[in-house]
Amino acid sequence: MAKPNFKFQKRQKELDRKKKQDEKLLRKQEKSAEDAGDEISPEAGDEGDEEAAAGPEA
Repeated sequence: MAKPNFKFQKRQKELDRKKKQDEKLLRKQEKSAEDAGDEISPEAGDEGDEEAAAGPEA
């Protein structure tokens, strides 16, 4: 009867865990990039308000 190779099983488990963490990190980065894209659009429309606010201060 063959002995189980625990080192191989452990390595496979570690690789699976790392792959899952990498996928999770990519999802977070995509989500943050998507959120950043949403935030940039309203700021582009607010540029006129900033110029108007700068006028009375000067």
